[in-house]
Amino acid sequence: MAPLHIPQFRPGEAPVEPISVLDADGRLHDGVEPELDDETVLGGLRLMMLTRIFDSKCLSLQRQGKLGSFGPTRGQEAAILGPALALDPERDWIVPQYRELPALLRQGYPLERIVLLRQQHPDGLYVPEGVNLTVHQISLAAQLPHAAGLAWGFKLKGEERVVVTYFGDGASSEGDSHEAQNLAGVVKAPVIFVLQNNGWAISTPREIQSAAPDLAARAPGYGFPGVVVDGNDLLAMHAVTRAAVARARAGDGPTLIEARTYRMGMHNPIDDPSRYMNEDELARWERRDPITRVQKFLAGRGQWNDEVASATEDSIAAEIAAAFAAAANAPPMTPDDIYDNVFAEPTPALERQRAAYQPDA
Repeated sequence: MAPLHIPQFRPGEAPVEPISVLDADGRLHDGVEPELDDETVLGGLRLMMLTRIFDSKCLSLQRQGKLGSFGPTRGQEAAILGPALALDPERDWIVPQYRELPALLRQGYPLERIVLLRQQHPDGLYVPEGVNLTVHQISLAAQLPHAAGLAWGFKLKGEERVVVTYFGDGASSEGDSHEAQNLAGVVKAPVIFVLQNNGWAISTPREIQSAAPDLAARAPGYGFPGVVVDGNDLLAMHAVTRAAVARARAGDGPTLIEARTYRMGMHNPIDDPSRYMNEDELARWERRDPITRVQKFLAGRGQWNDEVASATEDSIAAEIAAAFAAAANAPPMTPDDIYDNVFAEPTPALERQRAAYQPDA
């Protein structure tokens, strides 16, 4: 009897080239037309700029002890906003992690609530009625089963809604990530998994997180497509997500979008990326800054110049100032806030802890 032939299973030899619409200088690739009109791109650029300016202000305040920790978005604005622009905020949902500020704003989450969230005020976690978002999520990948379940629920109810959820390359190694995508593939849930591959899980580089040449290559194992996109290209992120949204609405199930981008800064304010980031690599990515790229694109279409830039920055500064002023009017925090909304019905142990903190206890 001949010996059993066992073939060699080889992974892909190299990562695939990400889908892009714009080159690094903001020029359209030959034969490609944008799916967004100039007015929408201008609005998107303003949200991206607002996010970066707001993060810079928050970092300064955090250094003064006036704000808590948060996840800056620098370098990932297009990877986050592009998918959000492909949704209908009136019916579609976003299930965020903790670095999705421009998407939250696009869905209608008030900036003043973000201020409160970063001040560690409990009111920052309340999502206003009619805003289709779940709450800020810090536990890695824990939001992904929620996204799959939410989308499955919409399908069972016959509602043509789509869910977009965000997570990072580090979170993609968590069990919740695999379980959520496996379930979504089985039930063909209308959910889009946006994997922000920013190169780092805090200080752990992408190269030692997974042997897969592309993280999107995992998707066929769950029974749905995976796509690699230039995450610093707003127009490409929108176009690919728009196609995924159409697929989900048609009942064809999930899509995994790997946004290949780079975290051009710290993981959070207590991180020091200079200890592990390569300066040359960072410089290469800074030349592909997603905000500069869109500005150059719009400038080439006569929609962006120094006067428009100055007016945009002034309006952003006023909006941020108004958000901080509104947040200052929130009721002061009390020790009792720690115990509210932990459980639907407080447990005896929780009530004992609350009592121990009473002034007359």
